[in-house]
Amino acid sequence: MTTLGLPDKDAIPAESQVLLDQLEKGIGMVPNFHSMLAVSPQALKAYMTLHQLVTETDFDADEVTVVWQTINVEHACHYCVPAHTAVANGMGVDQDITDALRNESPLANAKLEALRQFTLLVVRNRGNVPKADVDSFKAAGFTDRSITDVVLVLSQKVMSNYLNHMADTPVDDAFAPFAWSKK
Repeated sequence: MTTLGLPDKDAIPAESQVLLDQLEKGIGMVPNFHSMLAVSPQALKAYMTLHQLVTETDFDADEVTVVWQTINVEHACHYCVPAHTAVANGMGVDQDITDALRNESPLANAKLEALRQFTLLVVRNRGNVPKADVDSFKAAGFTDRSITDVVLVLSQKVMSNYLNHMADTPVDDAFAPFAWSKK
């Protein structure tokens, strides 16, 4: 059921248009999700700020991709999985990691698999992760900061995944080659 949609250009507030112009200058396009979000300058600014903060965490490209895509796939986001596949490709993430995440398969790297499993626990249990699982996550080489940063990424992904569900956001042509649907 679609309850939102892509706004007409004249429905986008000027404050949002400034942000969209910055985005287009930065990445060469305005993704449909950002256009949809632009009806609320505060929501657009919040999402863009969250994205910037996520890129500033201690997670490397592989790790942030694991958290992003684990959440996207768990939430069955038809838009974010292909978008973050393109992002992962641009960041040089190994195709085996991307494929495993999209297919909900275990990752070959034990530390990345620990991150995937922990992220799933956070999402599925709404943050109620048993101490033994937290201890296992830390034993895999992660820290309290890593735990907090998983929640930061989840905050960003809840915003985009949920809104994309409500809007049935059309996948941009740039992301279309990476189309995905939940098995």
